[in-house]
Amino acid sequence: MLKQLSLFNSRTSKVPSLVKWTGSKRKSAKQILKYFPEDINRYFEPFLGSGSILYAVRELYPDCKVYGSDIYKPLIDIFKNVSKNPLKLKNKYRHDWTKLQKDFPNFFYKKRELFNKKKNFQDLIFLSRTCVNGIIRFNKNNEFNNSLHLSRRGMKPDLFDNIVDNWFLRIKNKSYFKCCDYTSILNHLKKGDFIYLDPPYFHSKNRYIENLNKDKFFGFIDELNKKNILFALSFDGSRDNIKLNEEFPKKLFKRKISINQTISTLNNVLNKKKNKFSDSLYLNY
Repeated sequence: MLKQLSLFNSRTSKVPSLVKWTGSKRKSAKQILKYFPEDINRYFEPFLGSGSILYAVRELYPDCKVYGSDIYKPLIDIFKNVSKNPLKLKNKYRHDWTKLQKDFPNFFYKKRELFNKKKNFQDLIFLSRTCVNGIIRFNKNNEFNNSLHLSRRGMKPDLFDNIVDNWFLRIKNKSYFKCCDYTSILNHLKKGDFIYLDPPYFHSKNRYIENLNKDKFFGFIDELNKKNILFALSFDGSRDNIKLNEEFPKKLFKRKISINQTISTLNNVLNKKKNKFSDSLYLNY
């Protein structure tokens, strides 16, 4: 672990915020990755979200192939286009941002309505960079429902370009993205692969497109163990003095590690409270 921590501190930089997906591990990436194996042949992240851990893995393990997946197609389309066609993404954002300045705030809400009808990834990235604190969230009808950040008028295109360029350099090679259910990766796994899991909490409400089924998820973890596939799982935790623990079967893991507390960005935005939030990291090695 000491060697791994040394490599992480010397090789990795701060993860640029491409997408502020709920539950992002961007602020705790360094704490999490110091527990990863020293060598990984292939890396899988089937609850991709913001992709923060994948970005750091791609930097720390330059020869490793990474596979990111998620059930939400517009999210995966963003990563696909950043890795293969970043200029298209940047040009479209600049075009839409310019229109927003001319038709403020109406253009934002036109785009939000259009996205909820068409689910186009270009509209999603625009909304995420112009809404309140950049946080992507959905209502019970699976519609994007965050509002325009009136005081900021959206992230400026030059800054957005810089973020996309950094991500492109990190994931343009040996990086693969697919829209699929997390269980679909089971048939593709082999010895030497490593999986990082960051699923939504079982009690999540209106934060994700689909809630997590407990029995299905525990069955998936059991299959990983049967295949001798190493995994790290960010799961339960606490918010200030409130425990968010779920009953995770002890037979499915070997170690449970507490990740240092950070400020919950989502709770700060929604409830105007700077609650301290901690995660538990489960390892089967």
